[in-house]
Amino acid sequence: MADRIAETGGALDILVHVVGGASTPSGGFAVITDEQWMIELNLNLLGAVRLDRALLPAMIASGSAVVLHFTSIQRELPQYEASLAYAAAKAALRTYSKGLANELAPRGVRVNAISPGGIETEAYERFVDRIAEGNGISREQARQNIYDSLGGVPLGRFATTGEIADLVGFLVSDRASAIVGAEYVIDGGTVPTV
Repeated sequence: MADRIAETGGALDILVHVVGGASTPSGGFAVITDEQWMIELNLNLLGAVRLDRALLPAMIASGSAVVLHFTSIQRELPQYEASLAYAAAKAALRTYSKGLANELAPRGVRVNAISPGGIETEAYERFVDRIAEGNGISREQARQNIYDSLGGVPLGRFATTGEIADLVGFLVSDRASAIVGAEYVIDGGTVPTV
């Protein structure tokens, strides 16, 4: 992808790195193999690092660009039995994003992070169905079980993809031109903050 962009002779104005996911089996730290750690780190941290390394030189040369990395509320609220490696990788991505922001701001490149909680997607709805069917409960009970596993979602629902897109749109716009090195949590109140 970086080669194709370079062939056009231009640079990106906006880079949004949204890739993430977890495939670690449940069972806590003892069941996470070195191979599984590397899978999670490659997907959730090093993919962004590699993409940045390939695309940022031209963005820096342009003197004006925006980078957004998607972290996760799990970087602060890990589900240790199910996604410890994912949570650790997203925490590292947050730290990397902050350091990158401080390094690149003087060169005209703004770096920020978005830390979503649950998002209402088709995959999430399939997850609700699997929990409901697997436990012989209603979809609403399954949904509540998911919220309870997070310690509650005060808003009573997860964010929609449209709400996430609105936040992205704002952060890449000129209206956010003074926002650098920030992390925006969009989680319906799941992570207690003041």
